[in-house]
Amino acid sequence: MTKRFGMVFAMTFFCAASAFSQDKTVINNCRIRPGTLCADMNLNSVDLSKADLSNAQFSGSNMEGANLAGTVLTAANLTRADLTRANLRKANLSNADLRAANLTNAMLGGANLSNANFENLIGTNGDFTDAVMAGVDLAGAEMRDAKLEGADARRANFRSANLSGADFRGANLEGANFTRATLRNANLSKAKLHGATFTGADMAGCTGCPASPSQAPR
Repeated sequence: MTKRFGMVFAMTFFCAASAFSQDKTVINNCRIRPGTLCADMNLNSVDLSKADLSNAQFSGSNMEGANLAGTVLTAANLTRADLTRANLRKANLSNADLRAANLTNAMLGGANLSNANFENLIGTNGDFTDAVMAGVDLAGAEMRDAKLEGADARRANFRSANLSGADFRGANLEGANFTRATLRNANLSKAKLHGATFTGADMAGCTGCPASPSQAPR
């Protein structure tokens, strides 16, 4: 009986230890929960898909190649975070702060970015296809060759952004601000431009852009 009890206890302890070692609530010393403080951390290639990280602090963190698909990041702080090649498909980043973050080659298809702050973002070749970007601030952003086909970018602020070669086909750009933006060789075919502002924008070679700022639909 004593021997059998000892075996049962050992097995129970082993299972508990295994479960603890596989605990995914803490990754690289970052506790995965809403409001977590994980600034300036190395989270390279981590899998945080579908986690609730609302109001979390990831400023300055290395999240290159991270899987954040379907993750809730509402009102999160990701300023200066490196999200190069990160998967943010269908993530919720509404009201998040991503000023000066790096989203080069990142995937944000179908993501909710409404009212987020992307000022001075680096988003070269980023994929924002069908993303909800209403009211987003992309002032001064580097968005060369970005894919924004079908995106809802009503009232978005692209002031002084570099959008050379960007693909806005079929996007909703009503009320968007392109003042002094660079739209060289961009494609705005079939985009909704009612109320959009193009004052001082460089539209050389742009397909679907108004012939002049004064000719934008009102």
